[in-house]
Amino acid sequence: MAAVMLQGTGSDVGKSVLVAGLCRLLANRGLKVLPFKPQNMSNNAAVAQGGEIGRAQALQALACRVQPSIDMNPVLIKPQSDTGAQVVVHGKVVGMLGAADYQHRKGELLHAVLQSWNRLKADADIVIVEGAGSPAEINLRAGDIANMGFARAANVPVVLVGDIDRGGVIASIVGTRAVIDADDAAMIHGFLINKFRGDVRLFDDGYTEIERRTGWPGLGVIPWLAAARQLPAEDAVVLDSAATSEGAITIAVPMLSRIANFDDFDPLAHEPGVKLVMVPPGQPLPGDAALVILPGTKATIADLAFLRAQGWDIDIAAHVRRGGGLLGICGGYQMLGQSIEDPDGVEGVPGSVAGLGYLPVATRLTGDKRVVDVTGTSLRDGAAFAGYEIHVGQTRALGPVQPLLRLADGAEDGVISADGQIAGCYIHRLFDHPAQRGAWLARLGAESDGVAQEHRVDQALDALAAGLEQHVDIDRLLAIAGHRP
Repeated sequence: MAAVMLQGTGSDVGKSVLVAGLCRLLANRGLKVLPFKPQNMSNNAAVAQGGEIGRAQALQALACRVQPSIDMNPVLIKPQSDTGAQVVVHGKVVGMLGAADYQHRKGELLHAVLQSWNRLKADADIVIVEGAGSPAEINLRAGDIANMGFARAANVPVVLVGDIDRGGVIASIVGTRAVIDADDAAMIHGFLINKFRGDVRLFDDGYTEIERRTGWPGLGVIPWLAAARQLPAEDAVVLDSAATSEGAITIAVPMLSRIANFDDFDPLAHEPGVKLVMVPPGQPLPGDAALVILPGTKATIADLAFLRAQGWDIDIAAHVRRGGGLLGICGGYQMLGQSIEDPDGVEGVPGSVAGLGYLPVATRLTGDKRVVDVTGTSLRDGAAFAGYEIHVGQTRALGPVQPLLRLADGAEDGVISADGQIAGCYIHRLFDHPAQRGAWLARLGAESDGVAQEHRVDQALDALAAGLEQHVDIDRLLAIAGHRP
């Protein structure tokens, strides 16, 4: 079994996308390839074997043309406040930890990581491993399980990725070599330059200088690949610089402080007739929006307070008075009800708050989490959908209601107002299925392109693999990984 780990000089250098592209490239070569990320920190989660893993690893599994498994991301950290996070191990929540506590206890999780690693590598020709953050964060090195701590424990060679688009790539790679200890540096067998724009020959001298100063060989300079824009992003940080899509129909999504699973809206962003606006804090919701969607969140009560602090509750009230549509997904659905109770302090301090009051439902947060893939149809038009649920809490009707969806097992989910203006449900990736997305857009007066999101992503993965084949020394990468043809 061969393996190689991509680590980055910092966050958001493109590791997740590169791992996905390499997985598809090697799968296209006929290898049994699997992805692995020891520790992920993200509120974008996916369902795997009845548990949850980072969405990036689910994408990478798709790139490998295999089903996702909990072993692909054994430790998932889901930030719930500025100082605390939910810890998921082997797909299941094991508790809450403060940031300082986690730094002291993360070494205990290495055993769980290596359990998953040993199971995974036994079933693959090659495993492509993704690091987290940067190995240059030497203040976090003790007990590390995300980068060099794992690489050395599992004896996996490393390729370092630098992002030239953000500037300072020479310093970031050479600086990494300078600050990490000698044993960690010995794990690095090469580097990649990512997100290059322009004439690559202009970087020849810089490339050579990195090789001279580090002693590491370069494995390629990867340009901006358009296919990467078709893939879901892992981290909410990308929303700060996300371009607004264009189209005649405006759909607005307020960017909550703990927004989760924001790739729910990627299919809308690709629709030519839709202008998807991710509204940052401090900005009003657009007055011309045909539909406002309240997204999922890792902390419903805290983000409801955040929403009100931005004045978005006032904007929503005006939007509804104008006849605009309103949809809540997961935590956003909970916000649309009459109240949210947290008697056991699942999200923090025990208590109860008033919801926005648009739907006749109430939510009680509980410690039990529902994690399940689902399929079904809309009750009002029969449009199919396929998605998943990941949430705590149970939402109950406070009187007669009209359900929004029927699941394949016969259960009903969500609520829709009698006039169809306001709705909510727990289903993530509701818009992936072209029939479901098309039905929503038709009600807004727009046409859908009819493309299934999974098909769009699959095509993008093939295009990304082709780009990497052209710009990366794949044979040398395989040699570093220990693969023998």
